[in-house]
Amino acid sequence: MSKRELIDCIREINTTAKAEFLARFSKEDLNAYLDQLMELNLEELAVPA
Repeated sequence: MSKRELIDCIREINTTAKAEFLARFSKEDLNAYLDQLMELNLEELAVPA
């Protein structure tokens, strides 16, 4: 995934994140952040047993 695609995906989940701010980070950092956001997003969607 390109840096631009990573930023777009992050901004879909974290709508308060500014593209200009995210652009300062490396692709690796953005990918790690996206992974964390996706985990948190899945946890919110999980229905407690």
